[in-house]
Amino acid sequence: MSKKRGLSVEEKRTRMMEVFYERKDVFQLKELEKICPKAKGITPMSVKDILQSLVDDDMVCAEKIGTSNYFWCFPSQAVMSRKRKLTELDGEVSQFKKRKLENDAKLKEAKETREEGEKRKALLEEVDVKEKMLKAITEEVLKYKDCDPEVLEQKRKELVTCKEAINRWTDNIFSVQSWCSSKFGIPAKEMGKNFGIPEELDYID
Repeated sequence: MSKKRGLSVEEKRTRMMEVFYERKDVFQLKELEKICPKAKGITPMSVKDILQSLVDDDMVCAEKIGTSNYFWCFPSQAVMSRKRKLTELDGEVSQFKKRKLENDAKLKEAKETREEGEKRKALLEEVDVKEKMLKAITEEVLKYKDCDPEVLEQKRKELVTCKEAINRWTDNIFSVQSWCSSKFGIPAKEMGKNFGIPEELDYID
């Protein structure tokens, strides 16, 4: 024969509330400790804790008169208490929804900012590569200044191509800075400092 399952906390709370509803009376703790075990099967040792949980949730009223504590709850009071609790919960739900929307907006903004930061990083790396190429070509041109005119002309064309590429990427960086400044209100100088953009960055003549 299987052992009988004990009452859960919620079941004990429900049964104790039935005592208040059915008897419509005012009780002391010692009275409830006698009534609840016999009438509702609530163990005597748990009556005090269950009663206190109902008081904490405003489902049962408590008042100290003299040296004694009295407890009561009439059906109409329970309805009002539950309505009040429901209103409080609705308010909390509204606050959570508001915070969620705010957090979603911040997350979206942070994501956009991060993506723009990655684009700026890529542009700066590309500019650095082009500048190194320009330096290498310039040095090589100097070696051939007294050599074959055709070779020198070819090097000059490569130099022009590199300059155009650098200016194009520089223009892209300036465009991104301008977009971020108008979108997020970040000064170009501050943005350059945060993302390692040199202040002297400019077009090459």
